[in-house]
Amino acid sequence: MKIPVPDHVLPAAELGRVHFTGIGGAGLSAIARIMAMRGVGVSGSDDNDTPFLAPLRELGVTCHLGYAAEHLGDADTVVVTTAAREDNPEVLEARRRGLRILPRSAGLAAVMAGQRVLAVAGTHGKTTTTGLLTSALLAAGVDPSYAVGGVLTATGRNADAGSSDLFVAEADESDGAFLVYRPHAAIVTNVEADHLDNWGTEEAYKQAFVDFVATLDPDGFLVCVGDDPGATELARHARAAGVEVVTVGEGVDNDVRAVDLELQGGTSRCRVVRDGVALGELRLSIPGQHYVLDALAALALGLRLGHDFDALARGLAEFGGTARRMELKGEVDGIRVYDSYAHHPAEIAGDLRAARSLAGDGKVVAAFQPHLVSRTRIFGEQMGRELGAADEVVVLDVYVAREAPDESVTGRLVADAVPLPTEAVTYAPGLADAAEVLARLARPGDVVVTLGAGDVTTVGPRVLRLLEDRRDAD
Repeated sequence: MKIPVPDHVLPAAELGRVHFTGIGGAGLSAIARIMAMRGVGVSGSDDNDTPFLAPLRELGVTCHLGYAAEHLGDADTVVVTTAAREDNPEVLEARRRGLRILPRSAGLAAVMAGQRVLAVAGTHGKTTTTGLLTSALLAAGVDPSYAVGGVLTATGRNADAGSSDLFVAEADESDGAFLVYRPHAAIVTNVEADHLDNWGTEEAYKQAFVDFVATLDPDGFLVCVGDDPGATELARHARAAGVEVVTVGEGVDNDVRAVDLELQGGTSRCRVVRDGVALGELRLSIPGQHYVLDALAALALGLRLGHDFDALARGLAEFGGTARRMELKGEVDGIRVYDSYAHHPAEIAGDLRAARSLAGDGKVVAAFQPHLVSRTRIFGEQMGRELGAADEVVVLDVYVAREAPDESVTGRLVADAVPLPTEAVTYAPGLADAAEVLARLARPGDVVVTLGAGDVTTVGPRVLRLLEDRRDAD
């Protein structure tokens, strides 16, 4: 459901009591948490009892399961998830009563009001980079408010209301939400065509990022990953418009560089050089070269704000990741099982490189669940090609999410494009079947990784239980 953003978004304190339709999602639960911490009356509803709800209930927030008109109570404002259907009874009731109805983007803008916003945007890596930036600032003695699209392992939460004037926010481009936030500074990790169901063309998608940069404060600045072609093109647009730009990456033309990068299993390290001056060493406890670039962007923003390199680097080193970003789910008999939100070809490629580093001499056994019919139709063959970086691949059927199924677009489109021998690729549409295949294929020393933005996240725990059962039976 597309809810228009009002011309003027009121601060959260002026919204009255706020009800969230879809409060169990990562985005709305973060906004609801910050409002509740600031004393705003909050309630919400969701179809599912997600992990984001327990921390809200601890704050005294009433979280209903299922949608019903009476759940609105005496709400003055209703914030609605983009996943809500047009016939959602809570939205219909809000319209009947003439209540203020806001999309997620306006809800987040309401809690940002009066603060300096540090927005993290990009096709990939937003959640991890937002978490890295938050961790770095906390270590530097700053207490920012933050809203992340996943749970930070360090805090067990996806949002907090801090005491400083800084607000770190994941800025989502999928529905244009990031055009509302008016940030003081921004990170753009990369720009590569996605969400074409909303934007229509690659050109329109890229233009959205140009429009996003135009929303920066006049005295603000932009950090771009200069190793990414799309972000580099955006940096050129920004500089031409008079925006201060800091570029990061391994390339020699970047302002802040990672030098002598080493990936060792689940860790990475590099030296950091800024404008030709060595600053020190950066160590990370998360795997993958793409995460190093994310950390470098967070570091560069912190340095530009005037914070100490050593403190920022310490916060980055202590960052333990966010849920569903190459998250270790467990290990049985030397078989490690990871879970990742990767749902775009570039994300699949990056996480499989990380998995290869983790596996060493072992195999990489990957399960992938395509997300959205439209994305699978456009990128399905490319997804399959990137999955060829694994040794064994299991492909599930499409997680349709907010779209209608299409019999002509299934997981087979992806499976048929995997450039591995036929016996190394299995199409297992269901969650249970996929788990059984993964458990059968995996051997001690192997890394199993489940990839996708849907309910494939439940497959990893199933695999671990099957491996335990196999061990107990031996």
